[in-house]
Amino acid sequence: MKKLFVVFIAILLCLVTVTGYAAARKAVNKKATAARNTKEAEPSSRAFIIVEADGGKMIDGSNIREKRAPASITKLMVAYVVMERLATGGIKLTDTVTVSKEASQIGGSQVYLKEGETFTLEELMKAMMVASGNDAAYAISEHVAGSKDEMVKLMNAQARALGLSDTEFHTVHGLPPAKGEKEDQTSCNDLAVLARELLKNPKILQWTSIQTDTFRDGKFTLTNTNKLLGKFSGTDGLKTGYYSQTGFNIVATAKRGEMRFITVVMGSPTGKIRDSLAMEKLQKAFAQYKMMNVVKKGEVIEQDIFLVDGKYRKMKGVTEKSFLYPMAVDKKSAVTKEILLPERVKGEIREGQRLGELVVKLDGQVIGKVNIVSPVYVPKANLFTRLIRRLGLNI
Repeated sequence: MKKLFVVFIAILLCLVTVTGYAAARKAVNKKATAARNTKEAEPSSRAFIIVEADGGKMIDGSNIREKRAPASITKLMVAYVVMERLATGGIKLTDTVTVSKEASQIGGSQVYLKEGETFTLEELMKAMMVASGNDAAYAISEHVAGSKDEMVKLMNAQARALGLSDTEFHTVHGLPPAKGEKEDQTSCNDLAVLARELLKNPKILQWTSIQTDTFRDGKFTLTNTNKLLGKFSGTDGLKTGYYSQTGFNIVATAKRGEMRFITVVMGSPTGKIRDSLAMEKLQKAFAQYKMMNVVKKGEVIEQDIFLVDGKYRKMKGVTEKSFLYPMAVDKKSAVTKEILLPERVKGEIREGQRLGELVVKLDGQVIGKVNIVSPVYVPKANLFTRLIRRLGLNI
């Protein structure tokens, strides 16, 4: 009896252990599934946009006007102010910049500037654009505007001039605000506009396409925070930004052939997710869109213009320039062209004189306009010929 009782207890304990293990295993699996589902449900970004760089055509986007903190992407506006001052001759890239005590004390991403050190403005621009040096941004701002506060004023003035209605800056580096301070604010839409403007200056891409470089006579290595460089074909700029409250942000651009796109991603939970989304949007845009030569320069417009006073009775105009447009491959047949020309033109006709315009439409929406001009000089006919014409005789 004792033996049977012991065996019974042993079997009972085994059953309890197995059941408990199964329940525990089920609970673990349930938690893992819930975590996985939560992760899957987590958005890859709070907002994004992708535009064609030349004309600004938006290809795709979500929450493009949502105001968010850009973090270190703020430095793109510092760069824009610098480019504007360089263009007017107010400063030069060879200028010597002396590091102030305030600049040397800026934390976060930095190139460890020391008070009293001197660098050229170009050296500090490279440190800011490649390695996202907050101290470099501060030193640049003091040199260009006299102080950090004055630079912030210039940044906001430029934002207004560019029509960046979602944007307001309070710092020159994008660090999170201290207690009582305001946070920098912008949107995907505004950053795309800013990026398009920056790309007009080749120097920006020269800096932002650098993957690694040296600083302080080779003693410090600059490593680009934009990991799309070398990873996604054609990427050559621009800037990343991150701090915990705003998430991972990027403004990236890539060019393949004649096509260049800009993508902005804001509020991603991780840098890897941010970069994956940026590459996904760029890849899709390059796959679906081609730069179509919709109008060729010098294209003859098959509509006669009567020359009231010209030596010749009539002429055909030509297009002043080419018109290229990023277009989904299956949309080429949806393009139409409307010719707007007067029936008659008085006086002599100068070569290149504007006669009218060619309006290009896609699905009925205007996407561009090209001037129609005279291909040749047409002098006035003599007085007698002009008089006869006005009398309605066919001479």
